[in-house]
Amino acid sequence: MKKLILTTFFVFGFFVLGFSQAKKPTIMVIPSDLWCNKNGYMMEFDNQGTKVKIPDYKKAIQENAELLQVISKINELMADRGFPLKNLESALKSMSGESAEDAMLVSKSGSDVSESPIDKLKKVAKADIWMQVTWTINQTGPKRSITFNLQGLDAYTDKQVAGASGTGQPSFSAELPVLLEESILANLDNFNAQLQKHFNDLFANGREIILRIKKFESFAGDLEKEYGGVELNKIIENWVSDNTVQNRFSLSDATENMMLFEQVRIPLYDANNRPVDSRGWAQGLQKTLKDKYQITSKLMTKGLGQASIVVGEK
Repeated sequence: MKKLILTTFFVFGFFVLGFSQAKKPTIMVIPSDLWCNKNGYMMEFDNQGTKVKIPDYKKAIQENAELLQVISKINELMADRGFPLKNLESALKSMSGESAEDAMLVSKSGSDVSESPIDKLKKVAKADIWMQVTWTINQTGPKRSITFNLQGLDAYTDKQVAGASGTGQPSFSAELPVLLEESILANLDNFNAQLQKHFNDLFANGREIILRIKKFESFAGDLEKEYGGVELNKIIENWVSDNTVQNRFSLSDATENMMLFEQVRIPLYDANNRPVDSRGWAQGLQKTLKDKYQITSKLMTKGLGQASIVVGEK
């Protein structure tokens, strides 16, 4: 009986230790599009001739002290629960320092693949989850409360993977961070459990990205050109199958000039335990085409989760 108790205690302790050491998703807290629009922090950029409005995080950070308080408090609450954090203000400074604010990325041959400033910010921040927050302060006589909404968005797919919302109890406190903490605390652990569940799925099944294959007009042939008796499009499809987690991908469209791979599941980390994004993963295909088939190609990306390889030239 004593041996059984000791064994049970050991197994339980091992489980708790393992759980506590499990990797957690890296998070960056950002204001929601709704909050930015409501408070006048939006900007326009030209996306291939179409005007697109996106949040102006830089202006919001520089001008709105309330936003800094909210981000700081949520960062503190998440850090207390062991979730690694990326700071929005620091990421914006890094992006500016690397001259990554251009709205257009153009190849030497004038390719029209473009990136928004937010796509570029994602590449600089390299967080797993973007934690969008919206809040409204309610005033009832001398008491105040906060109505909040939290959305956990996968930075690679923009899909919502966690959510929480609610209104805190009215309080005489005038401090925004205190009101925020009181309103969020009852919902935060469930929110974090949803984040961890999603991250565990990434461990088991890989990150989801999109891969596009195109060709320059200068390329001698098309994607049906044969190399050693095998068409180029089949060579590419075989490489994608061999380098995805459990061979999981969907070839949504394919012609002699293009291929579209969706729901492509790539490993979460490489052999050196470094996070893998669409660029790092697609570079493997680019290298294979160059080394084995002498096919030159250009690799372009949008954010963390979309890669395009255009064969024919650099």
